[in-house]
Amino acid sequence: MKREEVFNFSAGPSVLPTEVLEIAGKDILNYGGSGMSVMEMSHRSKVYLEIFESTKSKMKSALSIPDTHEVLFLQGGASLQFSMIPMNLMHELGKGKADYAVTGNFATIATKEAKKYGTVNIAASSEDKNHTYIPKQSDLKLSPDADYFYYCANNTIYGTEWQYVPETGNVPICCDMSSNILSKPVDVSKYGIIFAGAQKNMAPAGLTVVIIDKSLAGKEMSCTPLMMSYQRMIEKDSMYNTPPCWNIYMLGLVLDWLGKQGGVEGMEKIKKEKAALLYDFLDNSKLFKACAEPGSRSDMNITFRTGDEEKDAGFCKGASAKGLTNVKGHRNVGGMRASIYNAMPIEGVRKLVEYMKEFEVSNCV
Repeated sequence: MKREEVFNFSAGPSVLPTEVLEIAGKDILNYGGSGMSVMEMSHRSKVYLEIFESTKSKMKSALSIPDTHEVLFLQGGASLQFSMIPMNLMHELGKGKADYAVTGNFATIATKEAKKYGTVNIAASSEDKNHTYIPKQSDLKLSPDADYFYYCANNTIYGTEWQYVPETGNVPICCDMSSNILSKPVDVSKYGIIFAGAQKNMAPAGLTVVIIDKSLAGKEMSCTPLMMSYQRMIEKDSMYNTPPCWNIYMLGLVLDWLGKQGGVEGMEKIKKEKAALLYDFLDNSKLFKACAEPGSRSDMNITFRTGDEEKDAGFCKGASAKGLTNVKGHRNVGGMRASIYNAMPIEGVRKLVEYMKEFEVSNCV
């Protein structure tokens, strides 16, 4: 199939804006008349440092990041942050304390990792209903003396999303925003740490963006590896070693594209329109049912099923044949999942709904 015939609903690595790929393609051999690809440049060269500083500036502008916070371009994926956060924020190995909200697979993994370094209080869990909802503020059992509170803003596997920022008093908030960053405005000042793997809304896999309140850095455990110290990475401006240069460049291009969509405010309107198309159909369908509860539904990852595994499999096979790829649900939950990140055009969502209507007609007899 040709690219224009395929709509990629993968949960990650996910679709990138065509415009961005076209620009990167033109630059691949010779960036800006340098005679080199970005992938070949020294990360300390003048031409690359201009790319780096420009991307960092664009990131700060896109999310209105205050001067109290630093933007870091790291590696290791979002998963490395599961260890990096407790090692840097828990006061002492085995003696620190943190609150965790367990609302999906990645929050569960992060919780298990944090337990290696200190005491973890489960402030809330949605496991009782197979992670189909987000706990309310009143459900959170918070520790006033916790070193931090941790949650995952959007749960890709289960299709749920926090619709509010938890109130934690003076306890810093650490948030995994891997799958919904840049999809809506965020008051960064409310967070101690925001982190996100790039491969959903920002750039190719291999880059992790961390936004950290600088006052939280410099208190890491003595056993913290050199490359996992926030303070060291702040001091070295993410360049203690070679950063993921190409991915940072790609993030800059995506941020340029985002600006043309009206920034995060414009993107929020677009993503709500796309999500409404799918949810409106699901809520009125005789065959398909949304998995997540109303009020907790994700605008990025929409999970649904027919209730019949054979029909689910048939739907996924038929969707792929029509160029609607990667709609099969995660192996842990089955069913279907449509990931409609920022770069998914609304046309793709319309095509998916059209096919869902066709499938419903032929399977409701």
